[in-house]
Amino acid sequence: MLAPVKTPVVSSPPASGPAVRTLVVMALPALVVGIVSALVLYALEELASLLEHGLWDALPHAAGIDPSNGWWIFGVLTLTGLAVGLVVKFVPGHGGQDSAATDLIGPPQRVATLPSLALVAVLGLAGGVSLGPESPIIAINSGLLVAVGARFFPRIPGELAMVMAAAGTVGALFGSPIAAALILTGIVAARPTGGALWDRLFLPLVSAGAGSITMTLLARPSFAVSLPAYTSIAPIDLLSGAIVAAVAAAAGVVCVVLFRMLHPLFHGLKNPILYITLGGMVLGILGAIGGEVTLFKGLSQMAELLADRDQYGIGQLVIVILVKFAALAVAAAAGFRGGHIFPAVFIGVAVGILVNVLVPGVPLTLAVACGVLGVVLAISRDGWIALFIAALVSGNVIVIPLLCIAILPAWLIVTKAPEMIVSKDAPQPVPANP
Repeated sequence: MLAPVKTPVVSSPPASGPAVRTLVVMALPALVVGIVSALVLYALEELASLLEHGLWDALPHAAGIDPSNGWWIFGVLTLTGLAVGLVVKFVPGHGGQDSAATDLIGPPQRVATLPSLALVAVLGLAGGVSLGPESPIIAINSGLLVAVGARFFPRIPGELAMVMAAAGTVGALFGSPIAAALILTGIVAARPTGGALWDRLFLPLVSAGAGSITMTLLARPSFAVSLPAYTSIAPIDLLSGAIVAAVAAAAGVVCVVLFRMLHPLFHGLKNPILYITLGGMVLGILGAIGGEVTLFKGLSQMAELLADRDQYGIGQLVIVILVKFAALAVAAAAGFRGGHIFPAVFIGVAVGILVNVLVPGVPLTLAVACGVLGVVLAISRDGWIALFIAALVSGNVIVIPLLCIAILPAWLIVTKAPEMIVSKDAPQPVPANP
């Protein structure tokens, strides 16, 4: 009996990546994209800061009103909702794609929508809405630079221009190109194009590095806060860190569920003037309850909360956490344009402070890092960015091994939970015109 003939398996050679000369030549456009991305972010945030100063400092002081007064907070946020609603209803572009219906890095939007998107983003940031700038500014830079590239540099593929713009913006937002590398690794690795992963990450990282350095020179952005020294790992820290991250992640999942319940209720009113103004009113009530520390994107507020943590009792910290969770869910559901990561970081810091107050044996640095890890993981559903921001906030490399352990049970909690997006099948923005 003859033995069966085995057909030899011939493996096809891997597709070659871009030539070294191509990477070198394209590095200059990547640098320009990163610098421009950072400059647009800086301009947007400076404009929002000027308007914020007028609304929360100059105007109330001229009127002899305390800006921390609950009625002032309610009034400003209500009027902010009305202003955003009017833009979404009447201004050409209609505020761009609803941030609740698209991923952090999505297809570029039409250039015609970008001015209105920038306007509603500035209004939200200045008015105290609990959303960050990351979603609108990535969309603005991607749409703008893809359109410019298609017009003046047609040899640069539109998808590559979009990825470089997103990378430059992320590097500028977080003050480090590492954030862009972590976020884009999954996106780039999933592409069918050939070549080594780092060949495909090379140009986005050039852009991210340029964006990060530019923004650092302009504004020195930082998520790092002042925390006590954490110099050695105790065995119990493995357990306590995992518990804190898991509890924080579970709380984040509740926020996501609340968001998904509220979105159809707000948008059921159909008219953006009605549902966004209503959202502003609800945010005003929440802000009046939680105080000024629960307003805005949360970057400077988390440093303030840590510096003044001795002034907060357990009940006050619980209120701050609940109010900020609710404010994030309402702002995202009611049609405001903005990102979810910045307020999630604030909530994680507040959770860590609360844990340290309840259980002083848990080091504050560990509690804060694991709190940030859990909340950001649940809100963003991105393990890399959750690990990166948690380590960045702690400012301590010693906690990184603990975070890598703590993220495991937290991931089991969030992996099958709903995502903080209306639907993966929701309409996506129309690609930018070439």
